[in-house]
Amino acid sequence: MAPVLGLTPASLPADAVEVGRVQEAWGIKGWVRLHPYSADPESLFHSSQWYLAPPEGRYARGFEAFSGSVSITVADIKAHGDGVVAQFAEVPDRNAAEALKGARIYISRADFPDSADPDEYYWVDLMGMAVVNREGVALGVVRDLLPTGPHAVLCIEYEADGKTQERMIPFVSAYVDEVDKAQRCIRVDWQPDY
Repeated sequence: MAPVLGLTPASLPADAVEVGRVQEAWGIKGWVRLHPYSADPESLFHSSQWYLAPPEGRYARGFEAFSGSVSITVADIKAHGDGVVAQFAEVPDRNAAEALKGARIYISRADFPDSADPDEYYWVDLMGMAVVNREGVALGVVRDLLPTGPHAVLCIEYEADGKTQERMIPFVSAYVDEVDKAQRCIRVDWQPDY
């Protein structure tokens, strides 16, 4: 496998978060179009050091740019139409950019911008948090969040009768009393039998 010129093998940071993938080459000067996983891809614009990993699933067929993970330096990034395009210092031309099609993009969580609103949270920070109601009853652990339009819904996994069950709680102030990031706990006004 011939690596793309200048890509440095690197382990993903322990706090790496997958934030998108390379969609396709864009233009002739090594730019790529990105597919961000977030509707607000601010973290892509905030970090100049990204990590790429080979694609999986249907995107993996024919990918030969590199194996393992690599670090890459963002030379420029901008919003374009309804998407995002970026240029990497190590990718000199369209041919090299085409070779990256499908690569998964990771950024260290430490490189995410801080939120100006204390009641705003990155979903990745909520994953794995314990959920406890006002009476101190453990309701489970956050395994996923679902966007439902006006708000997100916490998908909470718990054990009952020897089986893994799921409950959903709207992530809105009417039900969420507190998100304690230090204690990794979400306190809610919710009963186990809802």
